[in-house]
Amino acid sequence: MIGLIIALIIIGLIAGFIARALVPGDDSMSVVATIVLGIVGSFVGGFLASLLFGGDDGIVIGPSGLIGSIIGAIIVLLIYNAVTGRKDAVARR
Repeated sequence: MIGLIIALIIIGLIAGFIARALVPGDDSMSVVATIVLGIVGSFVGGFLASLLFGGDDGIVIGPSGLIGSIIGAIIVLLIYNAVTGRKDAVARR
């Protein structure tokens, strides 16, 4: 159980950091917010992968799971920016 939590934190940090680097603009957030972004992105990516490709609902820790986490984190970050209008405020300046 502790190993799963540590794995979620590490994968969340990596996925959140890469998503923030790939989405253009200033996404200033704390390390904790980046980890939460990555963890939520992991669940979104896993949900989308199970919808698209079928299969079990098991946790995949590996390259494919990390790529799905990054894609999910990018989607979550884009939705967050669209809902809060953060990118529009930066673009208008």
